Amino acid sequence: MDACEQKKTGYPSRVKGFKVRTLNVIMILISCALYISLLIVTFQASRNYETMVAATNLYIDCQENAALVSDGSDYLTEQVHLFVVDLNPEYAGNYFTEVNETRRRDQALEQLGGRASPQAEGFLQTAMDLSNQLMERETYAMRLAAEAGGLDLSALPEEVRSAALSEAHQNLSPEQKLDTARKMVFGTEYQAQKQLITSNINYFLSDVLQSTQMRQEASVEDLHHTMWLERGLFSLLFVQNVLIFLMIIFLIVKPLKVYVNCIRKGKLIEITGAYEFKYLALTYNDIYEVNAANEILLRHQAEHDPLTGLMNRGAFDHVKEVLRVKAQPIALLLIDVDQFKLVNDGYGHEVGDKVLKKVARLLGESFRSTDFPARVGGDEFSVILTGVDRGQQAQIEEKIKTINDALRNPTDGLPQVSLSVGGVFSPKGYTDEMYHDADTALYQVKENGRCGCRFYTPDMPLPGAKN
Repeated sequence: MDACEQKKTGYPSRVKGFKVRTLNVIMILISCALYISLLIVTFQASRNYETMVAATNLYIDCQENAALVSDGSDYLTEQVHLFVVDLNPEYAGNYFTEVNETRRRDQALEQLGGRASPQAEGFLQTAMDLSNQLMERETYAMRLAAEAGGLDLSALPEEVRSAALSEAHQNLSPEQKLDTARKMVFGTEYQAQKQLITSNINYFLSDVLQSTQMRQEASVEDLHHTMWLERGLFSLLFVQNVLIFLMIIFLIVKPLKVYVNCIRKGKLIEITGAYEFKYLALTYNDIYEVNAANEILLRHQAEHDPLTGLMNRGAFDHVKEVLRVKAQPIALLLIDVDQFKLVNDGYGHEVGDKVLKKVARLLGESFRSTDFPARVGGDEFSVILTGVDRGQQAQIEEKIKTINDALRNPTDGLPQVSLSVGGVFSPKGYTDEMYHDADTALYQVKENGRCGCRFYTPDMPLPGAKN
């Protein structure tokens, strides 16, 4: 007997075989351990990188703060130089606006806030102190120049007005006072003090740069070590993936090939493979017969239009073939939804689908259970009525009129539509000519304003024929 033809006589008390589930648990535990290790190593690498970035950012911030001190001091020097040369009170105002409002030098010290080393901050503080000492000299020089130029002291800042001149300077002539003021801010002593400020700022930057380089080198070393750990863990993951791949081939794929072969032959599955696969085969064999019954149900579902619930074209064609061999009176109706494209274009496909569902519902409600309404195209419907002849024509036309009244006077918020219906009767079942004749009648309805129902008569002109 072929292995695929083995039939289950009952579940065994114990199914022997290697459990894939056990191996899966082991692999999951290994994966979790590797994943956690990778997370830890990744976090370490991230911290090392952040340390490098923080050190670089600190250096940039320190450069900016040093520039603030230098720029602030240089700006004060520029304004005092302009004042003692031009004797314009505006420059004195600019000078003390920088001192009291802009405060670039003070902001630099505040922004550092302990971020640099104490030694580096000491250099910057020294530069700040020297700048403040220089500011006293500059204020005195502005007062001396103001006295020499006979400026209105009320137009000068309070700091200049309150600066007290020495008795020796008070006794100087205006020309001597102005010359003395200019020497105080242009002389070698003044330039030496400015150079001292610049030197302390350079000391500050040098200290910060050295500290930053040390931190970066340490971070690079840690990052290098972390990357080696990552490579090792990824290698272990690769080995694990290879093992999983081999397990899938030998423990899963090969048994599945056997099962697929049995299924293709339409036979019961061979009871073979791993522990879980044996139970799978037993379960499949149990529901094999149930699937046959379900197939009938699925076939029924395949014969109906999913949108409207009516028969689809394939099922309708099958009904026509059945009625072709039955010599009973029938009627065929071909139905088009008038101007349906305008509904789709104007309201969207969702509204169009609702209109089609409504048409299908009205057709189903209006005809008998022995009739066969179907959706045979996008907006095309057909109905076969059994056991009817031309004597029921008026009743059928009245049904179509009732449906059109409902479609043309909607109460559900859907747009107005109508049906054009062409029909034909046959006393001896379905024939190939019926479709052509019903289509001719449908053409006449469309040519005469749509929204109506006509049945074929031999004297009807063919579509496209001139009257």
